[in-house]
Amino acid sequence: MVGIVRSLSGLRGLYVLALVVSDFIMLRLAFVLAYRLRLLGEPRGDSPADPPTSYDDLALMCVIVIMLVFALRRLYIPRRGFGRVDLLYQIGAAVALGWLAALSTTLFIYRSLEPPRLMLVYWALLSIGLVWLVRVMLDSLLRDAHQRGRDLERVLIVGDGEQAEVVQAKILSAPELGYRVVGFVGGSNETPPLVQPVLGGLESIPDIVRQHSIGEVIIAWPGLTHQQLIEIVTGCTRQRVDIKVFPDIFELMAREVETSELTGLPLMRVRDVALRGWMRFLKRATDVAVSWAALVLLSPFLLLMAFLVKLTSPHGPILHVQERVGLDGRPFFMLKFRSMRPDAEVDTGPVWAVPNDPRRTRLGGFIRRFSLDELPQLINVLVGEMSLVGPRPERPEFVAQFAGLVPRYAERHMEKAGMTGWAQVNGLRGQTSVLERTEYDLFYIETWSLAFDIKILLKTLAAVIRDRNAY
Repeated sequence: MVGIVRSLSGLRGLYVLALVVSDFIMLRLAFVLAYRLRLLGEPRGDSPADPPTSYDDLALMCVIVIMLVFALRRLYIPRRGFGRVDLLYQIGAAVALGWLAALSTTLFIYRSLEPPRLMLVYWALLSIGLVWLVRVMLDSLLRDAHQRGRDLERVLIVGDGEQAEVVQAKILSAPELGYRVVGFVGGSNETPPLVQPVLGGLESIPDIVRQHSIGEVIIAWPGLTHQQLIEIVTGCTRQRVDIKVFPDIFELMAREVETSELTGLPLMRVRDVALRGWMRFLKRATDVAVSWAALVLLSPFLLLMAFLVKLTSPHGPILHVQERVGLDGRPFFMLKFRSMRPDAEVDTGPVWAVPNDPRRTRLGGFIRRFSLDELPQLINVLVGEMSLVGPRPERPEFVAQFAGLVPRYAERHMEKAGMTGWAQVNGLRGQTSVLERTEYDLFYIETWSLAFDIKILLKTLAAVIRDRNAY
């Protein structure tokens, strides 16, 4: 109990209190707005503008039950690095579950009340929107406090090699998450550590956690044995420390473990391809519906873009047609609005774009910065050569080069290439690590869901605005 009180003290305690109070207010406000919204669709009569007082107990009961579901689903426990799209999903699922529980409860307690069903639908939708909106605002305030150095979580990284270096770089690039790297744990004398300070070896982890008041341990050491991992977890159990593991590119294969048996012999299946059967059909149906609707709605803008491309660079085609590698390694021709001079690769051959690339046209810098040159790929999606979401396709020359250098690189082509992808919305585009991009692409392939695609599409809208690697 003392540990819980200590963990919720100070800024974190105020944040949790703000979540509880704001949720109560927003859920109650959603009820009032739902009642008034329902009145808009009815002929004006004697109905009062505010909900009848007979509904007060019903509304209070529903709000309390929903907030209890929030608590059971750990929505009042602060989590660093939790995405806002993920938060929307969590709130939507919690409200849906809360409504089932609340309506079941009130059905027995308030049998004489029959609130309008349309009002209940409005109440549920408004609850999700208002609770999410206020929580995003509170999260923004908390992130701002983290950037100013308040409520920092002290982190110990287990590892002193390349993966530990990657984790440290990610933490340093996101100060709004409120992490502070205290040090690293090493142990290999064969190669010098890539990070500093190394505070000790594996056997000293419990002492380091206690002496430095560590709140989170991140394991970024691919060579650890199962026994070593168990010893780390056991040693940190008494310290109330969160433990996370950063998987390497091979460990991603074990993302879903299912148990089975062979005439009584227990077996574990560690590989499952998410995109198959009806799920593949669902993804394709979504691609066709969204790409067709987008092409129709954006057709005036696309015509304007075509006119501007020709106006600013009259000596070349409007569309740049480039060979890329897609599903099962088959080549296809990807469409883009031309953003570079027609002779951009005459002297150099196939090369990646660089910041402030001198080959860009007058319009090219702008449309590449906001990824507007990618919009013609909606045609590739509609005809089935690409998907809205998936690993970004590379040119055959680069695929041949990377396939021999990056483990499992060819597995990116198990699914259709996408206009956007999990790697891209996490800032991995342009001249960034091919190995890291491959890890993100494989994670997407092996954990696909329609909700994951929607999340990536929503994050793409924000990434287009703030992405520094679009050039």
